[in-house]
Amino acid sequence: MSARTRVVLAAAPSLATLYARAAGARLTALFPGAKPAGGALPQVEHHLDGLRVDPGKLVDYQRMMGDTVRDELPSVFVHGMVFPLAMSVMVREDFPLPLLGMVHLANKATHVRPISPAATLSATAHAENLRGHRAGTQLDLVVEVGEGSEVVWRGVSTYLARGVWPGAGPGAPAEPHAAFAAPGRTASWKLAADTGRAYAAVLGDYNPIHLSAASARALGMKRAIAHGMYLAGRALAAAAPHGTGYDWEIEFATPVFLPSTVDVAFDVGAGRTTFSGWGARSGKPHFSGSITAL
Repeated sequence: MSARTRVVLAAAPSLATLYARAAGARLTALFPGAKPAGGALPQVEHHLDGLRVDPGKLVDYQRMMGDTVRDELPSVFVHGMVFPLAMSVMVREDFPLPLLGMVHLANKATHVRPISPAATLSATAHAENLRGHRAGTQLDLVVEVGEGSEVVWRGVSTYLARGVWPGAGPGAPAEPHAAFAAPGRTASWKLAADTGRAYAAVLGDYNPIHLSAASARALGMKRAIAHGMYLAGRALAAAAPHGTGYDWEIEFATPVFLPSTVDVAFDVGAGRTTFSGWGARSGKPHFSGSITAL
C-alpha cells in the first residue's frame, strides 16, 4: 500500500457542516448520471493540532453518563473530541461510501494512559480495511491521539454501508450466532426519547438517525436510535479503571430505539470486565464488550 498523504486541518471541522455536506452528497447521488458508490479508499490521513478540552463540555459529559468527576479524560469523551476529524475523512469527494445511513458495527480503543483535561492534544485519522460484508461493505476508521510525540489513545470504529458493494459483491454469509441468553441483570438504563439530542448537545454528533422519529425515518429507521458511543460511555462510566490505561471494545447487535429501557450486566474479573446490554421488554441483545486494564 502506498504511503498516505497528510492533510493538515487548520481547525476542528464542524460536525453540523460535515453532516450537511453528507446530506448534499446523498441527494446528488439520486440524480441521473451521478457517480456510483464504490472504489478504493483515499490514501490520505487528516491531521489536527492544538486540541484542547472544553471544561464545561467535560462536566456535561460526566453528568450525562453518571461518570465520576475526576482529573482524567473519559475514553469515550476523547472519541467525541476527535470524531469530527474522522468524519472529515468520510465526507471527502473521493471517499467511496455514503456517510448518511451508515451502520456503526463496533469500536475498540486503547486508552494508553490517563490523559489530563489540561493536555494539548493532536489527532490523525484515516480509513482502512475496506472489505465485504453479507449486507454491503464495511471499513475501519482509525484515529490516533497524541500528546507531544506520545500516542496516548488509539481508536478503531467499524462501519457498514448497507447495499453497497464496490468490490466483487456480497461477502460470505456470517457464521451463525449462538442464541442469546440474558445473564443476570446488574442494572437497568432508562433512555428517554431525547437521549440522542442530549448526547448531540454535548459532543456535537447530530446524526439525524439519533435525533427524532421523523429524521430517523428519512434514513430508513422506524424511530430514533441511541448513539452507540452513548452506550459505550455508560458502560465505561460504570466499569473503566481509574488512574491507569486500559483497552476496551464494544460490538453492536440490534439498535436501541428511543425511548427504551436497556437491561445491562457486568461480570468483573481479575483485570478484565465484560458487559452486555439487551432490551428489557424484547430480550434482544443490543451490545456486548469488555474492558481490560493495561
